[in-house]
Formats: sequence, C-alpha cells, structure tokens
Amino acid sequence: MAKVNISLDAELVVEVMVLAGIGSPQDAIEAIVRDYIARGHRTEARTELKDQGLRDLDVKPQEPQG
Repeated sequence: MAKVNISLDAELVVEVMVLAGIGSPQDAIEAIVRDYIARGHRTEARTELKDQGLRDLDVKPQEPQG
C-alpha cells in the first residue's frame, strides 16, 4: 500500500490521540480517517435505502382522485 506523508498541527494530533485513546500519532490519525470513511459509507447506504423507498413509492400507480 502506498504511504503519504503530511504535516499536521501538533495540538490537533495530540487532541485526536487523547480523544481516540491511542498512543501513536500515526495510529490515531489512521483511526480517525478510517472512521470518517466508514461513516460516509454508512450514510451512503442509508441514503440509498431511503432513495430506493421513495422510488418505490413513485412507481406505484396512484389511485384516481376526485
């Protein structure tokens, strides 16, 4: 797997380490990024299910009005 080196504010990294309870800066940032990605996938899945439900409602024939 390819690696990327970036610079981050030390206070930001320390805060992430404390909040995540992880002692290594590298591991803490990786955990946060992985969590962010997983959250995005969960949101996509929920949105997709909701959109599918709305499409199903649109496909059903409507009863005659009036």
